[in-house]
Amino acid sequence: MTASVVEAALDRLRRQDMAVPEPGATMTIAEVAERTGVSAHTLRYYERIGLLDVARDAAGHRLYTRDDYARVVFLNRLRMTGMSIRELQRYITLVAGGEETVPERLRMLLKHRDAVRAQIEELVFALETIEFKIATYGGHTQP
Repeated sequence: MTASVVEAALDRLRRQDMAVPEPGATMTIAEVAERTGVSAHTLRYYERIGLLDVARDAAGHRLYTRDDYARVVFLNRLRMTGMSIRELQRYITLVAGGEETVPERLRMLLKHRDAVRAQIEELVFALETIEFKIATYGGHTQP
């Protein structure tokens, strides 16, 4: 992955953070998909399996709020780290359970964080192996 590819990926994530709608504003599914990079198909799927509960207007069109947007971004980032759909569903069920589930949510996120950190360490080790092989073939490694 070149530096420009990495920067493009990070730029997409930064744009998500900058594209948060104003309080009280609503967005269509197309607008949320464009701002988050999560497809409309995936957004409908998330709704169907209970990860999102999006309001509708009188015509039946989805109206995404600021909170809905934040949840989509959060779900997207958890998926990026390898959290399964089943785990996401469990987490959202806990959220719906209210404040009394905060300790369990915290335990869940701490456990997932530890798994992500371990995966990062494994990937760094694997990357070092790849960098070594590139250098062996006379290529230049990225800083």
